[in-house]
Amino acid sequence: MNPALAPWRVTLDEGIDVLPAPLLTARGMEVLAAVGAGYPGWGDEAQLVFAAKNSRVLVSHNRADFEALAVLWWSRQQDHAGVVLAVRRASPYDLLRHVLPVLARYDQGGWRNVVMNA
Repeated sequence: MNPALAPWRVTLDEGIDVLPAPLLTARGMEVLAAVGAGYPGWGDEAQLVFAAKNSRVLVSHNRADFEALAVLWWSRQQDHAGVVLAVRRASPYDLLRHVLPVLARYDQGGWRNVVMNA
């Protein structure tokens, strides 16, 4: 396990395949996938609220909605724990090849109110 990644807490929204969860866990991250965590069907803002309350970076394919939510939250001076907007990829492994370097840009605390594309 890479100790530099150990404190990272990540939530995968329901549009993300469940396979990346154990792959990220193997890299020392604490990962919840919406489908496996019992909250599929939650709206985007409910997922962002959950991630924020639990200090988790949210990974989503839903770029337009989460960009709009980030702007709304910024205007309200409401903090979130970070959002990674991941382009859909051919496989979960390809997705991780793009998401991991983006996550590595900051430690858990550094992701506060950051929105980045992967």
